Amino acid sequence: MIVLLSPAKTLDYSQDHQVAFTQPGFLNDSKGLIKTLKQKEPKDIASLMGLSDKLATLNFDRYQSWSGANKPSHNNKPAIYVFQGDVYQGLEAEDFKAKDIKFAQQHLRILSGLYGELRPLDLIEPYRLEMGTRLKTSRGKNLYEFWGNKIVKNIVSELKKNKSDLIINLASQEYFKVVKDLDNKTQVISPVFKDYKNGTYKIISFYAKKARGLMARYIVLNKVTTPKGILNFNLGGYKYSQQESSPDAPVFLRKS
Repeated sequence: MIVLLSPAKTLDYSQDHQVAFTQPGFLNDSKGLIKTLKQKEPKDIASLMGLSDKLATLNFDRYQSWSGANKPSHNNKPAIYVFQGDVYQGLEAEDFKAKDIKFAQQHLRILSGLYGELRPLDLIEPYRLEMGTRLKTSRGKNLYEFWGNKIVKNIVSELKKNKSDLIINLASQEYFKVVKDLDNKTQVISPVFKDYKNGTYKIISFYAKKARGLMARYIVLNKVTTPKGILNFNLGGYKYSQQESSPDAPVFLRKS
């Protein structure tokens, strides 16, 4: 089984973790993207990504200093600890034990506009490049065309090593789109999280994002590897609803 997550815009390089590290599998592709991005001025970045002048300048500086280094440093640390935001608040990887990190390294994958696919311990440098960015390269007019089927092929290969064909999709639509062909090659289960509000259950973005992280945390802590195993998910007050669910979209409800 492989669990898919989206990355986060907010990054934190302030903490040090004494863990082994690995290198991103598509680092050469990342270097190609950075080469393209280094040619852009802050105003171009602002226009391309819809950023303020301040954020555009920050990311211009990030691209210029990005090196693809292969050793940990003050700005090159394992992805699972760098990404912050709602999903990663739910994941709470900081308190994972060694056995949890080992399981996550085998079964958890983070999709990325710059890095393609990341394992938890893959080193990453500061960046911002969302998968939906319409960055033109020699491979196409956007990042979906740039990555093509590379990520899908790699995930299928990783699943074979895990002797499984199961994907738990906890990524956003923007990011899952880059691996949408997995629907034809694997069993994809996409959990849905709904909260009670104004007399009905509905998807509330902020809570749903954190719930995806909570689900990933539950899977890691309980070493879940089967579709049935995720149905017992109960973190954050959520509970499986058989009535509202379908086999590929189990629904979890919360009434606070």
